[in-house]
Amino acid sequence: MLDSDYPVHRILVVEDSPMVRKVLNHLIRNTLNVEAHFVETFAECQSLVEEYESDFFAALADLNLPDAPNGEVADYLLDRGIPCIVLTGSYSEDRREQMLAMGLVDYIVKESRYSYDHAVRLLRRLEKNQHLKLMVVDDSSTARTYVRSLLEQHLYQVVEAENGVDALEKLQQHPDIRLIMTDYNMPVMDGFELVRTIRQDYEKKDLVIIGLSSEESASLSAKFIKNGANDFLKKPFVHEEFHCRVMQCIESMELLEQVRGMSSLDALTGVLNRRALFVQGKELYQQEQQEGHGLAVALLDIDYFKTVNEEFGNDAGDVVLQAVSHVLTETLGRFDIYRTGDKQFGILMPRVSNHQACQIMHGVRGRVECEVIELPQEDIAVTVSIGVTNDMSGGFEKQIRAAEERLNQAIEAGRNFVIGDS
Repeated sequence: MLDSDYPVHRILVVEDSPMVRKVLNHLIRNTLNVEAHFVETFAECQSLVEEYESDFFAALADLNLPDAPNGEVADYLLDRGIPCIVLTGSYSEDRREQMLAMGLVDYIVKESRYSYDHAVRLLRRLEKNQHLKLMVVDDSSTARTYVRSLLEQHLYQVVEAENGVDALEKLQQHPDIRLIMTDYNMPVMDGFELVRTIRQDYEKKDLVIIGLSSEESASLSAKFIKNGANDFLKKPFVHEEFHCRVMQCIESMELLEQVRGMSSLDALTGVLNRRALFVQGKELYQQEQQEGHGLAVALLDIDYFKTVNEEFGNDAGDVVLQAVSHVLTETLGRFDIYRTGDKQFGILMPRVSNHQACQIMHGVRGRVECEVIELPQEDIAVTVSIGVTNDMSGGFEKQIRAAEERLNQAIEAGRNFVIGDS
């Protein structure tokens, strides 16, 4: 299952074709973290919706069912406030416009496997969208209301602003805004100036901006993008193009975040890596120092790790590293954990005294010692040596060196020890 950070939602699939149900069931099961209910008829759909009192996050529904051949199921679901994606075996421009005007999430023709992939991708997108905040900037309340209604069909949180100055104020009030859609021609501050001002503080990868305009100038899109916008849409826009552009911009930003996150992770253990320790550690050091708080830094070394590799092989060493990182993650959930070397881990503990930090790490040392590590050859146990310091007298890198000194003292004392500042 994916998207496990979000609560499990209940979705409804209304489809009379056994083959299509099988395909959708496979895609949903392997893509979404949801509780999916499958029915074949409009009557079964009504019964299930009433049973769960409309408690469905979203629905996938065939437009033409044996007992509802004219799209009655879509009307029914929308009337009950359930976001609906319609699947249909045939295409009609008039029917499409009618359905989209009703407020459907989308209208998808069953042309190929990609159609079902797209439908399930939309469901996954809806799950994420409810946690995303977007802003619409336009001096026309009618235009703002229209764009807001389109975004809310896809479950985004929406903030409104009536000009560029208002938008900057709203951005300060809502720093978690991830995408801004702004008109060009506005009083006080137009769209170009707004984009230029925002780009002084926010890069494209951190905040998406899409320009909007109904003006006929062919150069508007280029001007918007040259001033820092990610994309441009000309009014009036087509319903599907609007949602596709927004979704592509959001997913591009999320992909960049994922790549950046991966560059900070250790591939073997899943904890943060040495580079992240120094980047995040310096920021945390400065923050805690400015606010007059302490920062404890602990370095942990696996005792006799070379012996494990020599006796059981490098694969066994990997198992040991994973086991130790698992203990650290379980025991130190509120602190950041880093793999800083072949057999070494670092932990940052803000606002924790040296005495408290040593007590915490004594607990970690005991947990590691009691951990049974299963190897193909035999079960083994390992111990760790740990150095802890709160010495913030000369910068973060000097504090790391002080932690290394405490760690070396623990190793020289016979290993399986915790040594702090005292």
